[in-house]
Amino acid sequence: MGAPAWRWALRAARLPVSGGRAPAAPRREPGCGPAACAAAFADSAASGSRDAALRDRRAQLLSRGLPTQTPIGGVKQVVVVASGKGGVGKSTTAVNIALALAANDSRKEVGLLDADIYGPSIPKMMNLKGNPELTPKNLMRPLKNYGIACMSMGFLIEETAPVVWRGLMVMSAVEKLLRQVDWGQLDYLVIDMPPGTGDVQLSVSQNIPIAGAVIISTPQDVALLDARKGAEMFKKVHVPVLGLVQNMSVFQCPKCKHETHIFGADGVRHLAKTLGLDILGDIPLHVNIRETCDSGQPVVISQPESDAAKAYLKIAMEIVRRLPVPPV
Repeated sequence: MGAPAWRWALRAARLPVSGGRAPAAPRREPGCGPAACAAAFADSAASGSRDAALRDRRAQLLSRGLPTQTPIGGVKQVVVVASGKGGVGKSTTAVNIALALAANDSRKEVGLLDADIYGPSIPKMMNLKGNPELTPKNLMRPLKNYGIACMSMGFLIEETAPVVWRGLMVMSAVEKLLRQVDWGQLDYLVIDMPPGTGDVQLSVSQNIPIAGAVIISTPQDVALLDARKGAEMFKKVHVPVLGLVQNMSVFQCPKCKHETHIFGADGVRHLAKTLGLDILGDIPLHVNIRETCDSGQPVVISQPESDAAKAYLKIAMEIVRRLPVPPV
């Protein structure tokens, strides 16, 4: 664009022009006659109409706000157990926390929901098999063991069958596990969340009131990076983070009792301090924790006097201490 042309453009836009010369009219290019101008004007009007329609649609969506949080019938408080990364012992911790909540107070009714659609672990860890029965209202009855009512995608598919679903189907399955289950009367529903900060976490957080979230991580730097993302996600969706659990904190040799910090020392404690959160407890790296969950007899039930079980019982007490007063 030559000097006269850009000066004319600036003047047409009512912007100041340096140099003091009168703006020159733009040179008409071939194809810029009245017919072409009329067509261009029509295209501009149509584009403006589309833009207005998009603005109206955007305004309608924004006016809806976030989904309305509806409590799960019969459930007083929901506690989600989450991690940013897989493989840090989240499901093992969720199972033992649910059992510890019940063990600490026999008057409390506790449920456990496996929200990991792609990799459900609760059936094996809780030694449960079979399909849920249906109530007269067409609701699924949870399967029960060790006094804990459990629901999982693993009850609805074959044990070795992969779930090859897109996001919308996963969200529909989560909604059914939340809303189409007859939980009865529960004081606590522990939800074992899938790893990460994706659709399931966002949907659960926005659709039901959550009393608090517990973040599980090992002290390893790679795990801590994702644990921080998980904690930040819950803050963004206004879910209170009750604290962090440092899993696999130390390994003690069963023969010589020498302790080794295989995944590092106190990484979760440092992260908690950075985020201004509490440490709920430490869980050692112990073969009994793995063996008991693999056999469907979690350590809190099968070895209640062990150091590992006592660690889970203490964490459950710390969780209850930080929960808000439940609704009457």
